[in-house]
Amino acid sequence: MSVVTQIILNADEELRYPSAGELQNIEAFLTTGEKRTRIASTLTENEKKIVDKATQELWRRRPDFIAPGGNASGTRERNQCIRDYGWYLRLVTYGVLDGSTETVDQIGVLGAREMYNSLGVPLAGMAEAMRCLKQASLALLSVEDAQEAAPYFDFLIQAMS
Repeated sequence: MSVVTQIILNADEELRYPSAGELQNIEAFLTTGEKRTRIASTLTENEKKIVDKATQELWRRRPDFIAPGGNASGTRERNQCIRDYGWYLRLVTYGVLDGSTETVDQIGVLGAREMYNSLGVPLAGMAEAMRCLKQASLALLSVEDAQEAAPYFDFLIQAMS
C-alpha cells in the first residue's frame, strides 16, 4: 500500500481528515515520484542483464549449488532459480514505486520461507542470491538512486536470513 493510500485509510478509519504531518508525508512521497519511477524503469529495462549478472555471481560464489546434488544442479532447477530472480527483482520495483516494503512483504516474503523450506532450498542460499541481485541491480543506478533502492533488497535479504 502506498503512503498515500495508507494515510487515507488510517484517517478514514478514525473518521478524521489527514493531519498536517500526514499531508507533509504525502507531499514528500509525491515529490520523489520521478526518482522512484526512474529507478523502477532502469531495473525493468535491464532485467535480463541484472538476472544474468546476478546468476553468474551466485554460481561463482556458490558453485556447490550447481554441482551434482546441489539445489540448482539440473537445467530445470537452474531455470527456476533464474525465474525467481526476475520475480524478486519485480517485487523490488513494486516496493520502490509504492515507497514501502509492505508490498514486498505481502507478495514475496509471506510464505516464501515455508515454500523454500518445503522444497529443500536453503534460506542462506536465498539470502546470498538476493545479495547478488542487489549488487547487479545497484551497479546500474546512480549513487542516489542506489541508496533509494537498496533498502528493498535489504528487506528481502533479511527476510531470507
